[in-house]
Amino acid sequence: MEDELNEPLGLALAAGAPSAMAPWRAAGMATLAAAALAAAIGGVGPTKRDAPPGGEPYAVTKVEAAPRAAPPSPDGVASAHEAGTPPIASAGEVEAASGVKVIRGGGGGPPSARIIDVERALAVRLNAAPDPRLVETSRAGPLPRIGADGARPFEVYARPVTLDPKLRPGAPRIAMMVGGLGLNAEGTAAAIVKLPGAVTLGFAPYGAGIEARAAEAREAGHETALQAPMEDFSTGAGDSAPHTLKTSASGAENIDSLRWLMSRFCGYVAVVNHLGGKFTADEREISPILNEIASRGLGYLDDGASPRSVAPDVAATLRMPSARADLIIDADPSPEAIEAALARLLDRARERGSAIGVASASPTTVEHLARWASGLESRGVALVPLSALMSGSPGASVQSRP
Repeated sequence: MEDELNEPLGLALAAGAPSAMAPWRAAGMATLAAAALAAAIGGVGPTKRDAPPGGEPYAVTKVEAAPRAAPPSPDGVASAHEAGTPPIASAGEVEAASGVKVIRGGGGGPPSARIIDVERALAVRLNAAPDPRLVETSRAGPLPRIGADGARPFEVYARPVTLDPKLRPGAPRIAMMVGGLGLNAEGTAAAIVKLPGAVTLGFAPYGAGIEARAAEAREAGHETALQAPMEDFSTGAGDSAPHTLKTSASGAENIDSLRWLMSRFCGYVAVVNHLGGKFTADEREISPILNEIASRGLGYLDDGASPRSVAPDVAATLRMPSARADLIIDADPSPEAIEAALARLLDRARERGSAIGVASASPTTVEHLARWASGLESRGVALVPLSALMSGSPGASVQSRP
């Protein structure tokens, strides 16, 4: 009678040969007998293990280091044998050697062997920041500037566009800017880790360690933006944050405040308004601010919250990289409203070819956005960094992702 229960998977036993599991069963029975005897006489078994692993059956095998790879062949290509590594067995060879029959849906055969370089496939590295060419020393701190060679922070610090080769040419594109980072350590860390690298992260100019947090975001592949607080219609006399840009301040005072805000960290590609319904509606006030931003080689994003904002029109006259967001994803922070807003953003991208969304880094928003973004490419839509959808962009580099 075949010992199908105890013989090793896929290895038949010769007639009359002892089962390969026999020594394991014998050792197990001996252990149980000893335990039963100890229990019968009221004793306690020994607690000290004299030999690893405490009397339990074990096997010893010799592990040797893999041979060092040999230099490539003259034509620059080395096979597995030439490199000094064992050949890679296909799934069919593994199945044949094991004796296990695998039945696949549709009657297909085993897949061929594949080698995936995970680091190369997934990693998108941004240029180092700060770039010495793009730093101006000021009394407020380091400020972005256009390099002597014409290099602009908007271009140098931008994340390359990586597209899945399975997407059709001209597939709709969506950019997402998630703001409010730097104020809460836990929320900032969650956004950096959970959101795809193509999501641009906006940092508030306050909070301890903001420079380090912004650097971590870029190290994880996220393009960054600076959120500049601006006067809103609801802003009271003493309600504004430090260095908020105000209609009541002089032009020189607002430029000084802007430069303080811009010196908080390095490596961002654009400035984004935070609030600012009143300030962005005043062309006389917003014009010198946008001119300063443009002169430093940066872009500007209007978050779309105020229908009275003239910032997009002013930015267009300056021929600077700029855009206006199409939708605030979590204006209503309920999960149902967030999902509905994401669906509207997707529809808008399909209708117009592209769309920009903005959102906060609240835990609920981050969770929903991360899940939604992971399925975009399967819907035929590309997720791209903010810089790729800003008008006036000098042609962001596009890479085909492996």
